[in-house]
Amino acid sequence: MKKMFLAASCALLIAMVVAGCGGQAGTAVTASGTQEGTTQPSAAGTSVGEEGVRMVSHAMGETPVEGTPTRIVTLYQGATDVAVALGIVPVGVVESWTQQPIYEYLRDELKDVPVVGTETQPNLEEIAKLKPDLIIASKLRHEKIYEQLSQIAPTVTHETVFKFKDTVRLIGQAANAEDKADELLADWDARVADFQSKIGAKLEGQWPIEVSVLNFRTDHARIYVTGFAGDILSELGFVRPEPQRKAAEEGNVVLQLTSMESIPSMNADVFFIFNADGHNADAALIQKTYDEWTAHPLWKNLDAVKQGQITLVDEVAWNMGGGILAANTMLDQIYAHFELEP
Repeated sequence: MKKMFLAASCALLIAMVVAGCGGQAGTAVTASGTQEGTTQPSAAGTSVGEEGVRMVSHAMGETPVEGTPTRIVTLYQGATDVAVALGIVPVGVVESWTQQPIYEYLRDELKDVPVVGTETQPNLEEIAKLKPDLIIASKLRHEKIYEQLSQIAPTVTHETVFKFKDTVRLIGQAANAEDKADELLADWDARVADFQSKIGAKLEGQWPIEVSVLNFRTDHARIYVTGFAGDILSELGFVRPEPQRKAAEEGNVVLQLTSMESIPSMNADVFFIFNADGHNADAALIQKTYDEWTAHPLWKNLDAVKQGQITLVDEVAWNMGGGILAANTMLDQIYAHFELEP
């Protein structure tokens, strides 16, 4: 079933792209800090002192957080998503990458929440005005301003921006909401197991299958190899074609295709496609790219095309949201593609 295209993948430029949820993959790093007093171990990533001050380990060190914070500022999209999933309404958030100022799926919960700049350039003055008692940041985005953020309020960081389960754990620990965080993660694990059982039964003898996540932009096309969607697809049991596996091993998030002669490198059993440039680009130009590439003779030879296994998906859920709510929406769309009951 899996047909490998060994011919022509010319003009294939491999590039690491940090945009929207894309970023450098990495695991959280714990650095030791020095604190006065004696603490006792508690949940993973935290320790609790005699006066109820939790030491939260995170990508930039350890931070003391007292009690249950009530004025939380989130500085990356996945943190905002996860906060809402935990039942927390932040007092400040950063502007969304598209659908500004806040993603449509979060607007009801965040309709009165002020925007404090962008993910890459948060406004420190506006953050300080909100008098937060906890800031959720990312080392990837905010390492250079971490000390300034920490002077405003206790600040904890995730290594990157798209490892949504790590973000759930981090905010659960820092916001004193570990029970709810555990519940969210247990529900996710149950859904993953349910999908694996159902897809295995439906595609008996054919599972696992190869998948490509394609993105058509104003002047080129991309294959998302790792990152938010890539991690979830791997967890569900999908595999990637050999060129994509090799790119992932080399640390690349995206394969950027600048020529239609590179179309064979997209080949897989299933395509999930989102047509967007990430920052409100000209929709007509994006559609023009999509139409031209999908009209090319090489496109018609791809396995997913010949088998009718193509689904257009939501850019925000698959690449921009970065949290557990977006992950569940993405999973809903995968269930729907395979006509499985969620």
